Amino acid sequence: MSERSAAPGGLALVESLVNTLEIDTGADALDTADGRARFGLTEDEAVDARELRESLRAALLAHAGHPPHRSVTPLGELLARAPLVLTVDDGDGSAALAPADGRSLLSRVAAAVAESLVADSWTRLKACEAADCHWAYYDRSPAGRGRWCSMQVCGARAKMRRYRA
Repeated sequence: MSERSAAPGGLALVESLVNTLEIDTGADALDTADGRARFGLTEDEAVDARELRESLRAALLAHAGHPPHRSVTPLGELLARAPLVLTVDDGDGSAALAPADGRSLLSRVAAAVAESLVADSWTRLKACEAADCHWAYYDRSPAGRGRWCSMQVCGARAKMRRYRA
């Protein structure tokens, strides 16, 4: 067991699920009622949760450059069964994929994986700050602090206005 801090965001769920099995001892938290309760699972759902856990483990091993520890159902095949819906917050415009079927473990894991894939992308799609433009653009600046769709047009105009003022 590691002393590291938990993975960020929804990936903490993935980390926690994968870590329900201690490979060296064979102790499986999903064998216990308390262990299943942590994930909102019934005893019958534990079989599918174990399949998901081992598919996730194989993917995480691949991330680290290691072969899978055993033959498993491909993670993509499992996640393709997870119904997700796109939600958009009317207040700040943030978007997320959320489980469509209540809160099944498979859908929660799929949403966590999707979140980790798009976390840095969605917020970089912006509208130009120039009041006479508001053109949508993808901010490719290293720090993600771009303000205008084009530095040569809208950015230059704003700088000229500031200079003249």
